[in-house]
Amino acid sequence: MYFCLFQFRYSMKQTLTLVIKPALVFLFIAVLLSSCVPQKKIKYLQREQEKDTVSFFHVNKRYSDYKIQVNDNLYIRVYALDEKAFMFFNKQSASNSYNDFANDASIYLNSYDVNSEGYIDFPVVGKVYVKDLNVFQIREVLQKMIGEYLKETTVVVKTVNFKITMVGEVNRPGQFTIYKDDINVFEAISMAGDLSEFANRSKVALVRQSNGGSQVYYLDLNSDKILSSPYYYLQPNDIIYVSPLGYKRWGMGSTFPWALVLGSITTTLLIINYIKTY
Repeated sequence: MYFCLFQFRYSMKQTLTLVIKPALVFLFIAVLLSSCVPQKKIKYLQREQEKDTVSFFHVNKRYSDYKIQVNDNLYIRVYALDEKAFMFFNKQSASNSYNDFANDASIYLNSYDVNSEGYIDFPVVGKVYVKDLNVFQIREVLQKMIGEYLKETTVVVKTVNFKITMVGEVNRPGQFTIYKDDINVFEAISMAGDLSEFANRSKVALVRQSNGGSQVYYLDLNSDKILSSPYYYLQPNDIIYVSPLGYKRWGMGSTFPWALVLGSITTTLLIINYIKTY
């Protein structure tokens, strides 16, 4: 009986030494490595030669080139020295111009809808075709048409429906309203509270609407070449989706039960030590 017990204890020690102990060590190392995201996957605007400190000039268009489409909304104001005269070209008087920007609802109500044929119905002037024109071209067209009725005027044209959507591995996902002519991808990311630690920065999906449907473009934010990309500046109704890295897909994110795993490893090591002692 004693010999059998000795043989069993000896075989258990051999199993622990050859199989279980190395497996636990491997599991412990794998858990530690899986919880760490390499810096190369987190850093933005990396250079191909990191030792090269010479800065490069990245050429990119700063102005907005978005072409107005059907169902878009335009905010248009006409300013002139003669208040009584230019009131005919505006939905509200100049004294209330500050209130026009009080909230999104006011901006929308004081905007002009682009109908199904691509026209807006502008006071005095009549129908103006604006489809497939950017805001700068529309301003020039209106400036010329209004100039036939009133001299010394200034026309302001803004897009009302400039909204972008940020989803996926961002800290504050949602839809954001942009109150300027253009915004780049990094400005949009900062509005969403930056990307999370497990965001796949090398393959960020940009979904953009077009006449034929939706198109998807992939942006590499890890590379500094993004600064010269034609998709660096966003357009109205763009959607940015940030997918997770493989680390997150395998459940190694912040919700992973680290305490349970490490506790199980500790308990197993204690059992191993007990068996080896006795």
